Formats: sequence, C-alpha cells, structure tokens
Amino acid sequence: MSINHPSFGIIDDNRVIFLDTTLRDGEQSPGFSMNLEEKLHMAQALSDLGVDVIEAGFPVASPGDFESVYQIASLITKTVVCALARSGGKKDIEQAGEALKPAKLKRIHHFISTSPLHMKYKLKMEPETVLELIAEGGKTARRYTDDIQWSAEDGSRTDPDFLCRCVETAIKYGATTINIPDTVGYSTPEDITRIFTDLRERVPGADKVIFSCHNHDDLGLGVANSIAAFKAGARQADCTINGIGERAGNAALEEIVMALRTRHDVFPFTNKIITEKLLSVSRMLSTITGFEVQPNKAIVGRNAFAHESGIHQDGILKNAATYEIMTPESVGWTRSSLVLGKHSGRAAFRDKLKALGYGNLQDEQLNDAFKRFKELADQKKTVYDDDIIALVDDEVRDNDRIRFIAMKVTGGSYEPAEAQLTLEIDGVQKSAQVNGNGPVDAAFNAIREIFPHEATLLLFSVAAVTEGTDAQAKTTVRLEEKGKIVDGQGADVDTIVSAVKAYVHALNKLLIKRERKLPEAITT
Repeated sequence: MSINHPSFGIIDDNRVIFLDTTLRDGEQSPGFSMNLEEKLHMAQALSDLGVDVIEAGFPVASPGDFESVYQIASLITKTVVCALARSGGKKDIEQAGEALKPAKLKRIHHFISTSPLHMKYKLKMEPETVLELIAEGGKTARRYTDDIQWSAEDGSRTDPDFLCRCVETAIKYGATTINIPDTVGYSTPEDITRIFTDLRERVPGADKVIFSCHNHDDLGLGVANSIAAFKAGARQADCTINGIGERAGNAALEEIVMALRTRHDVFPFTNKIITEKLLSVSRMLSTITGFEVQPNKAIVGRNAFAHESGIHQDGILKNAATYEIMTPESVGWTRSSLVLGKHSGRAAFRDKLKALGYGNLQDEQLNDAFKRFKELADQKKTVYDDDIIALVDDEVRDNDRIRFIAMKVTGGSYEPAEAQLTLEIDGVQKSAQVNGNGPVDAAFNAIREIFPHEATLLLFSVAAVTEGTDAQAKTTVRLEEKGKIVDGQGADVDTIVSAVKAYVHALNKLLIKRERKLPEAITT
C-alpha cells in the first residue's frame, strides 16, 4: 500500500517519516530556551540530518515565536516546515499560515484535547463542540496549505469511539496526517498497538492518511511506544533530539532511528536520517541549551560505547561485535588518539572537536573556542576531552545580550568578601563593586547591581570537570521568575568565574523566556 502525500508524493508503506519537534515541544520545556540565531542553527542541522518535518514553533505564542517560524521557513528549502496551532483558535491558524508564507514546503499542525478529563476540566466543552472546532480548524488551515496534521491531545486516554469520530472529522476536513499523542506518557506498547489498529480498521479514509505517534517519556516508554505504533501501522514519529520536552521529555529521535537501523530484521522500515550526524546534532543542542545528556544515555551519551569491565574489554579487542550492537562511527563517534596541550595547533584542535561531535562549529565559534583552549592550556598541564567539551559548551552559545568581561574577588575570614565585576549589556560595558556574604554572594550581588532583576536563585551547584586541583569547575545556576525556570552553566578554572558565567547564561535564557507568553493548552 502507498499514499500520495502533498509534500512527499508517493510514499511506500515501509517508509517512516520523522517530525522533529525539538524547536517547539522541546524548547518550551522548563529550563530550555533558544534565541533566533540558535533556532536557525538547529533548524539547518536538523534539515542536514535528514528529518522530514521540522516543527518550528507556535507562532501565536509571541512575536518572537512568529519571527522564528518565519525565518526558519525562509531558510529551510529541503524539509517541510511546520507550525503549531489550536484547532479552536482561528487566529492561531491564521498566524501559523502567515508565518509559513516563505516556506517552500509547509505544514500546519492543529490540535485539540479529546479525552473526557481534558474536555471537562481544561476545555470546558462538550464533545460535539470539539468536533465542530476540528472541522473549523481544518477548513481554515486548508486556506494556507494542503499538508495538514491534526492531533488529538491526550489521545491515548480518549474514548475509542469518540476518537474515531474525531479522526474521521479531521480527515473529512483536510488532514493528511493524523497524530495520536500519548500526552502524559501513560500508555504501554500494548495500548498504543490497540489504538492505532482500531483507528486504521474503523475510520473511513484511514488508508489515505499517514498516522503519527507522539510519545512522552514519563514512564520511560516513549521509544518503545513509538516502535509499537510503527508495528500497528503508524508511519510518522513526532520526537526530539536528546529526548527533550515537557516533564520527562519526548521519545528521543536518535534512539528510535538506531532501533530501526540496528533491528532491521524485526522492523523492516526505511527513513532518510543520516545517522552519522546524530552525535553532532545532539552536541549542538546540548551546547545551545546548556543541558548535557547523561553519560549513560543511549546512542549519544559519552559512555554509550565505553567499556570498563575487563571481560568486556577483552571481547571488544578480539571482536567489537561481542559487546557493541552498532559501531560508534555509525552515529558520529570517531576515534582520536591526539593528546592536546599548549603547543597544539588549530588543525589538531579541529580534529579533536570533530572526534568529540563538534564538527559543525562555525568559523567564528571555532576561533573563539581555540582561543579559550590556548588560555586553558597555559593554566593546565593536561587538557582532557571533558575540558574541551566544557569550554566549547561555555564559549559558543549565542545567548549574548549579557556577556562576562572581567572580575576580581577578594574574600576570606578577615574582612567581608568583595567583587569587582564588569559585564557587557547590549554592547555597553558596565561595572560594579559590591560586598557580600562570601565571594559567590558578592559576585551575584554585583550582577544584580549591574543588571537589576527579580529572579530567585533556586539552585547553585559546582562540580569538577576533571580530576586534580587545576581542574575546571562547572557550575549550574537555576533561576525562577514568575513561574519561568531557566538553567545556566559556566566553566572555568576559577570557581567564582564559572559561577558568574553560569548566572549570566541563565539570565540570557530568562530574557528569551520573558518574550514568550504561551496561550493556554498547547502541549500535545
């Protein structure tokens, strides 16, 4: 069986489409934020990775969201650019359509809640009203594009008969992709299999559309549920890089892709993802957001292909297949034996960055990172891979309305701590000299003196990047302002400097969050 899709043409039945919602669902999660330049970098990386659809944002949320979708639509030419809207919000869909105007390939994704719980307590609507809004949303979206995706928010907890009616209505009014999200991550693979099988068997016109899954990971079943959806006939997965997203996140794109590739004997599906680019895109996202993946994260964690057990090491040396079900190179890891120091040149540094998954840095970013590496190499005898990762993550972010320039701190038990700090605010350098209850408190007071704000410090955490007294300190700062939570990170051989960099990073992310006021009920 094949489907004639408005954006993809004839699609073979074994083809799986990947919609990446890192820039929408992922970016709206607590602590995460990206400015326009960072979103554009990510969008280009996702297109180069081979994703079929980039969900670029929710245009009605704010002027900034509208602009980012518009700019991504202008930039990306080989990938479908998608904008989110509520089925019941005519303005939502019109804003989405306007934001997508420059796109060569465009999709409007409208949604509404369908579960009894959501309809009663969140929407305060009767089922018949929901059906009417699905129809109205479809009719409005068709004014802008023939590629329309409709989602049943909390679809996995929706009455099966009503869900069939909703899907039938969405198809009747133009939907070409039907998405059934497991919005709260409640389902098991058996639940997902039942839902998609039921819809495909019962709904008129189901054979003319693509069914899609959107699985959250609250019970750690996001990827397993996505695989179950494919086996039940779904041919699209909504997912994110590194699995970022609301609460426990979404199903991770890299994990789904490699499950399909590694177990092709069980899942005979094809896709367009260039798996060798998975690590670099993962690292790019970690750099932009300041959130590293855990070391044991599948596919892209730094321990994913590490072997410490003597038995495992012996097996790997004899035949890598004894303990590796995929090669590190297949997802972008490369082996590098280069040891870097203060005499290392730019070529060796670039090679090391490529081996660590940072092969897509811009020239200016590479120059900044190399300069910082030279400064670090003058202070440390040995520069470890983790040192390089920390300095790259700290230096190449584009959240730059506020920049750290210089600082001097005095402390100890003889007199109050004092911080002399200089920051650059929107291109203008400003300084302050402030006392505090210890050097960190003094430094943070100086930041508040230079850039007044009402954010509350929720978390201050310091860890050593590597071992030894000359190790870089990596600091995490969490700020909260009017319900908006952001995390910032900074690294430096001086612990107080790393703390200030982390605070400044968090402030920059908070400035982005301030621009974004989400309408009610947007998660799918």
